[in-house]
Amino acid sequence: MQRPYNFSAGPAAIAPEVLQQAASEMLDWHGSGMSVMEMSHRGKEFISIYEQAEADLRELLAVPKNFRILFMQGGGLAENAIVPLNLSRGGTADFVLTGSWSQKSLKEARKYCQVNVAASDEAHGFTQLPDPGSWKLSPGARYVHICSNETIHGVEFHQLPDLKALGSDAPLVIDFSSQVASRPVDWSRVGLAFGGAQKNIGPAGLTLVIVREDLLGHALPACPSAFDYQIVAENQSMFNTPPTYAIYMAGLIFQWLKKLGGVPAIEARNIAKAELLYGYIDGSQFYVNKVAPNCRSRMNVPFFLRDESRNEAFLAGARAAGLLQLKGHKSVGGMRASIYNAMPLEGVQALVAYMREFERTQI
Repeated sequence: MQRPYNFSAGPAAIAPEVLQQAASEMLDWHGSGMSVMEMSHRGKEFISIYEQAEADLRELLAVPKNFRILFMQGGGLAENAIVPLNLSRGGTADFVLTGSWSQKSLKEARKYCQVNVAASDEAHGFTQLPDPGSWKLSPGARYVHICSNETIHGVEFHQLPDLKALGSDAPLVIDFSSQVASRPVDWSRVGLAFGGAQKNIGPAGLTLVIVREDLLGHALPACPSAFDYQIVAENQSMFNTPPTYAIYMAGLIFQWLKKLGGVPAIEARNIAKAELLYGYIDGSQFYVNKVAPNCRSRMNVPFFLRDESRNEAFLAGARAAGLLQLKGHKSVGGMRASIYNAMPLEGVQALVAYMREFERTQI
């Protein structure tokens, strides 16, 4: 029996193969007599899980040797504080506002350092990206922050900005919570990337931080020890008890991605899904997507019925058809289809078929 297709923005769908493997190992992981949830994070069993997950992630994302991979807690929202606590050094941080999440990042960082809005698309309703050539970057900024994919507004950087070409030596910080492992990362342009796991790489509870080594060791005195990147790195992400089961689940997803052919293969699948859905919306007189085509997200597709009085009927019919969690974020309304790595092409095909039929019956 076909499971419903879950279009939730997060916590999001996980590949059935991964869930089945986790279920089969729930009571006894590899003959250890324990569930992963019961293991000591310092025992040899869990250490092997952790080391494999870290190695697989480094391979999948082609993370250079001079970057450290940290498995932390607190989610992307906590990182909005942890990043300035580690990188600001009492100076100024630049922010490019492209949607709700970069706005939240700016608001939180303001508690710990001086902030500068280098660019903003708020005047256009966050439907396009400010041209990097127009960014007003601060001389001597400690870092420049962007959200590489805005989950709510559906805007994505398809190419990371080259800060050096813009005359800045500041490291680029990217919140890639809803983009991680969906496409390659140009690490030559990145100083630090962070993201919550609950969209593309597992259950909520795990937060990834991938940080260039020269950015370690600069935490403000007020930074909690458990959030000091250098301390976390020196202790192999085990200064405190890490989110062990979430790391295990992420490791299973990394292995699943490798079996599919790695990030290049999943990116090709993601492109096909996005092109199918956007293509149908653009060809319809019934639905509309307001984001500029050159920066539309491959992961989160917001769309609106031109007659929004039919929203509830659309959602009820979708649920009946096994298409779940399509309601848009409360701050923007409408609909949103999150089509992360775990969403198969068949799920998007089913959504498009339903949208087409709903349109036919309403006209």
